[in-house]
Amino acid sequence: MKRTLQRSIVSLILAAAFVLGLGVLCFRYITQGASWAAKPYNQHQSPEVAGVIYDRNGVVLAQSLGEERVFHEDYNVRVGTMHCVADESFNIATAVQNRKRAMLHGYSGLLGYSLPKELNSSRDVTLTLSGEVCGKVYEAFGGKKGACVVYNYKTGEVICMVSAPSFDPQNVPENPPDGSYYNNVVSTTYAPGSIYKILTTVALIESGEDVDELRFSCEGERDFGGDDVRCMDGAHGEIGIYTAFSQSCNIAFSEAATKLGRENMQSISEKLGVTKSFSVSGIKTKAGNFDVSEATDNELAWSGVGQHTNMVNPMQMAMLCGAIANGGSTREPIYIESSTSPSSIKFMNNETAYKMQDIMRYTVGNYYGDYMFSGLTCGAKTGTAEVGEDKEANGWMVGYCNDEDYPLAFAVVVEEGGLGYYSAGPIASIALVESARALGYEG
Repeated sequence: MKRTLQRSIVSLILAAAFVLGLGVLCFRYITQGASWAAKPYNQHQSPEVAGVIYDRNGVVLAQSLGEERVFHEDYNVRVGTMHCVADESFNIATAVQNRKRAMLHGYSGLLGYSLPKELNSSRDVTLTLSGEVCGKVYEAFGGKKGACVVYNYKTGEVICMVSAPSFDPQNVPENPPDGSYYNNVVSTTYAPGSIYKILTTVALIESGEDVDELRFSCEGERDFGGDDVRCMDGAHGEIGIYTAFSQSCNIAFSEAATKLGRENMQSISEKLGVTKSFSVSGIKTKAGNFDVSEATDNELAWSGVGQHTNMVNPMQMAMLCGAIANGGSTREPIYIESSTSPSSIKFMNNETAYKMQDIMRYTVGNYYGDYMFSGLTCGAKTGTAEVGEDKEANGWMVGYCNDEDYPLAFAVVVEEGGLGYYSAGPIASIALVESARALGYEG
């Protein structure tokens, strides 16, 4: 009797384990089936049944013709959108043909791949990108490495996302260029140089300073307890915050950083997202770096002008500019069309955002020139970031347009481009104006 009871208990335990295991398997099949089906080693997919990838205007960026996967006929469009569209090697995290592989091939959680194409409406994918804009921007890089992003800060839709170097998905080289598997917009960080003065200015405003009353004295260089901080344009004399920002006075912002102190500079950098990772249609951006916890006074001074160990991500900087233009908050960026509105992210209060709008708008209107953006109402900041190792400095330009119909923010970085105004500026001009035209701008 005792032995029979023991056997019954063991049988019940085994039966329970079987049911539990079956339940786990079914649960994982339902929740992860598409992911399993999309693995590169899965042989069930074939090119002739893969769906179409469209841009925001319904332009075909990738489609299947017979047994061949065919991409846009224009070379620059193919190469400019490659990091978001095509990756036959499955090495690029942001490539839709990798990320949405199961969807493009018509995978069904219930029927697998057996559902006929005619009955499956989910094979196609639409991007928020403009293929035409991406092609023009890639061409503008002229062989230089770097990144460019333009997005709508009210909807989150990314209009342009270009990473260089790239390669032609229609004619994949045997040895793709070094770094071409990285989407630099989301997966790379760079030394920011003077674009970091945006964050130092925000820190000044939020510390309670009346920045309109601030005055700085620039004699061209100053000793902050180590390597002298120098201004590239020589002595600026007695200046206020608007002139210091527009003419990118290193002395003023080094002084500001040391006056604010380590805690304030660290706090504002974290608050404005430098050290955070953000989601872009499910892809996490690479977090940047800002750490002055053990910095000397000299290192703290350099951090205020974007040097020291500062590192930022291009998408994060575009989001920060979007928040400035939008009263302190912005939409989470997306590059794959979605039926749901992206979540809102708050970076700063309204008053801070409006003051930054004034300062950045002054910089374009009175220093860079409104002609740069063909009549759009823009605010911006350039940067030139020293990277060492006898390399040319990286060039930056970040900013926004706050015209009601064209709510766009952007970030451009050109590796070893030199002065940001001359290297990143022309690309930023093309990217922003062409993105506005994609929204209907006729200027």
